[in-house]
Amino acid sequence: MTVEKKDIENLDDIKKLVDVFYDKVREDELLAPIFNGIIQDRWPQHLNIMYTFWQTVLLGEHTYYGSPFVPHANLPVDHHHFQAWLRLFNATVDDLFAGKIADEAKWRADKMALMFETKIKYFQSSNKPLS
Repeated sequence: MTVEKKDIENLDDIKKLVDVFYDKVREDELLAPIFNGIIQDRWPQHLNIMYTFWQTVLLGEHTYYGSPFVPHANLPVDHHHFQAWLRLFNATVDDLFAGKIADEAKWRADKMALMFETKIKYFQSSNKPLS
């Protein structure tokens, strides 16, 4: 019997997406050392920020106020990291949800990854750390 998946509809859905996704990130061979090394014991704070970010982006409930790129500007990452991040994010969305907002989540993640990768590459090549 196939269980029909629902779309992302509310903050509880956002929390489920974020929690499951970052559980995967924390175990990923490529991503875990970077995320765990930088976030360390501040995972609850990071997850709360991610809840508000995705709640704002996907549900239009403006709870995130910040500049999402700035904390990522000086990360030691390249194209492979972004591809791994997207693979895990899209798989998580597909495992948990289906619908218009789920599709939008994947689309927005793809655009965000492309923008972050491009900007990080620029800062790395120019030796101009963003602070």
